[in-house]
Amino acid sequence: MKIGVIGTGTMGSLIIEALIKSKSVKPSHIWMTNRTEEKARNLANAYPGLTVCPTPHEVIKHAAIVFLCIKPLQFFPLLQSVQNTWRPDQLAVSITSPITLTQLEKMISCSVTRVVPSIVNQALAGSTLVTFGTSMNDRQKTKIWTLLENFSHPVEISEKNIRVASDLSSCGPAFLSFLLEKMIEGAVRSTPISEDDATELVTQMVIGFGKLLEDQTFTLTELREKVTVKGGVTGVGLNVLKTGYGGVFEHLFEETRKKFIEDHQAVDPFFDQGDLPEESR
Repeated sequence: MKIGVIGTGTMGSLIIEALIKSKSVKPSHIWMTNRTEEKARNLANAYPGLTVCPTPHEVIKHAAIVFLCIKPLQFFPLLQSVQNTWRPDQLAVSITSPITLTQLEKMISCSVTRVVPSIVNQALAGSTLVTFGTSMNDRQKTKIWTLLENFSHPVEISEKNIRVASDLSSCGPAFLSFLLEKMIEGAVRSTPISEDDATELVTQMVIGFGKLLEDQTFTLTELREKVTVKGGVTGVGLNVLKTGYGGVFEHLFEETRKKFIEDHQAVDPFFDQGDLPEESR
């Protein structure tokens, strides 16, 4: 299977590395390009066999499945520049949520789908969020689903839930990392424990926590209840968390939703009116 990747930033590189680590695709079957060529060259040096192309046209020319791993405001000028390059038998894959599949289907003359990856896919774990385009047939759906299964747990998500699903799956590792860092900082500031020791303990705890969930030993609620002994220390700590919670995650999802709407407001006019962003003229 020949894969193309346009944009080798964090997410583009993640997809390439996950495909190679999972042995889904040989490096020699991957074509890629990036506005800053050096980033693509560095990736090619790390994985011999990868082909760096000078333009998106070259990537599309060689690949059967093309991952579009660029920022929302870069989509319209890119798609306009390659509008006559696509072949009917190809599959275009967007990894960004603010661009709707309807908008993509207006400008891409082949089947389209959305796949939102997560950084944990680098460990051949975690979810990828999938929204199928209207013109995809069963063969194409099976093809992309099987590819994603090699390094993730694909989950089909509707357009209306793509933002919150992305918050949980793709942004979630950053949110949890922040909370765990604060847990470590609190321990270091309040007790004699060193930062190194606290970090090691929390890291190993999270690894074991993940394995319990992976093995379905406990649900989240069951795990919390197992650890919480009546009248014990854990209960005291949980009471502190409950008192200080203050609906922080409700506020988080409200704010990410606002940013999602702002991104749409910035992108939609180009697709609706057919005008290029001023910076790309």
